[in-house]
Amino acid sequence: MDKIAIGIDLGGTTIKFAFVNEKGEIVVDWSTRTPTHEGGQHVLPKICSSIKMKMREHGLSTSDFVGVGMGSPGAVNREKGTVTGAYNLNWSETVRVREQIESSLGIPLFFDNDANVAALGEQWMGAAKDEPNVVFLTLGTGVGGGVIVDGQLVHGSKDTAGEIGHIKVEEDGFACTCGRMGCLETVASATGIVNVARQEAKDYIEISPLAQGMMHGQKITAKFVFDNIKLKDPLAEAVLTRVGKYLGTACANIANILNPSTIVIGGGVSKAGDELLRFVVPFFEQTAFPTIAADTAIRIASLENTAGVLGAASLVFKETPLSK
Repeated sequence: MDKIAIGIDLGGTTIKFAFVNEKGEIVVDWSTRTPTHEGGQHVLPKICSSIKMKMREHGLSTSDFVGVGMGSPGAVNREKGTVTGAYNLNWSETVRVREQIESSLGIPLFFDNDANVAALGEQWMGAAKDEPNVVFLTLGTGVGGGVIVDGQLVHGSKDTAGEIGHIKVEEDGFACTCGRMGCLETVASATGIVNVARQEAKDYIEISPLAQGMMHGQKITAKFVFDNIKLKDPLAEAVLTRVGKYLGTACANIANILNPSTIVIGGGVSKAGDELLRFVVPFFEQTAFPTIAADTAIRIASLENTAGVLGAASLVFKETPLSK
């Protein structure tokens, strides 16, 4: 059997796993719920026990694996092998991730921030396959990002490069979880789209069924806004025009600095597909330096649920000389 890597996509609700070969083929994949109770102390033991069980099922041993790759929420310190502030895992303190996984499995661990890892997945096997200069945005509850230059992730001096969600797009604006005001994620994430819809609704109450429903207590989500675009609802049109301006302008500013060949948009909001790009691309083209606007592709992520495990596995193959 070819040498394979274990890819792990660690999320607050679900942990996804895959055994992946060097061709980017998923040999086995599975998932389990994330045990975040009792301060998240069971998360790493659950990861290790789940991998051991799957190895036994397939008659594999540690010698069959090049390494373990993992994408994790929170502040990842790759040098120390720790994660700090992964609050959706209930990890309020610093957790020694590498130490615990390597001592349990006997396999080396390579890990990074979850958005960085998803970026690697899309650059390896997804919407930016084999392109060396890529920017990845993930639009979920918040906005994350990953930057790849000459085939390598950009980490910065403190491993915090790629915090695209905290680009300031409004002078004041909505309060962000980071403690600042007017960050991109407050207006372009799934939560941000709802923020904008609630703010705009009062101006469309006479002409928008969406606004009227909101005023009568109807629950609003980003998906619901996109669904109403298909019905040509004027509030939905206004909301997504505003969101598209924020996203398109942010992408243009990023592209002006980094000159990527491709900007990939992933996360739950990206499921809107071409409807999302219809609002983003025009503002990108209006704002970016003309040469960059003409030569930069903006694409929807193609891997969906496998971006994280594939990107995590690619960390192993990039870092481990045994895979050569």
